[in-house]
Amino acid sequence: MAISREEQLKILGRMKDSDIDYTDAPATNADFWEDATVNIPLVKVPVTLRLDPNVLAWYKQQVPRGYQTLINNVLQKYMTDHQA
Repeated sequence: MAISREEQLKILGRMKDSDIDYTDAPATNADFWEDATVNIPLVKVPVTLRLDPNVLAWYKQQVPRGYQTLINNVLQKYMTDHQA
């Protein structure tokens, strides 16, 4: 029987850094991080949005947990594609 996500998170939370196996992670150096940027996500604004039932059902079917994020991403893409 597989353990739940919550149980996995509890196990990971109890791990020490020294318990983590990094052998399959490639080493990095200053060149690797040279163009790195920190992207702090914007704070989401709660809104009430009226959608057709079939539209909402389709998004929920695509991503049952995270459909609002998917809708936001679609709107974000539309916005950036149509900016002057």
